[in-house]
Amino acid sequence: EVQLVESGGGLVQAGGSLTLSCAAAGFTFDEHAIGWLRQVPGKKREIVSCITNGGRTYADSVEGRFTISYDNTKNMVYLQMNNLKPEDTATYYCAADLNCGGLIAYGVWGKGTLVTVSS
Repeated sequence: EVQLVESGGGLVQAGGSLTLSCAAAGFTFDEHAIGWLRQVPGKKREIVSCITNGGRTYADSVEGRFTISYDNTKNMVYLQMNNLKPEDTATYYCAADLNCGGLIAYGVWGKGTLVTVSS
């Protein structure tokens, strides 16, 4: 059973940085995709970034500012977020599925960590 636990959220000023961490248990990186999604109340969940053996993808809104990485020795996934903007404010979730396209509909999710960016 895949279990995901996020950490690292908090309050940061615009232009600042945060690193989110996701501890992944019961997860085999070679066989799955793992990514970060975010949601603002009243809006649809958005895939921010996803990583597989084949590479990394990013939403246009975070391209060049966010970096996803995976440490398979620790089963940890990270999201380094730089030059944060107020519109990045959301609850961020770590999610895993067989492929990036299935993260929202079919993925296993963590409970989320709140990121608040003040202007």
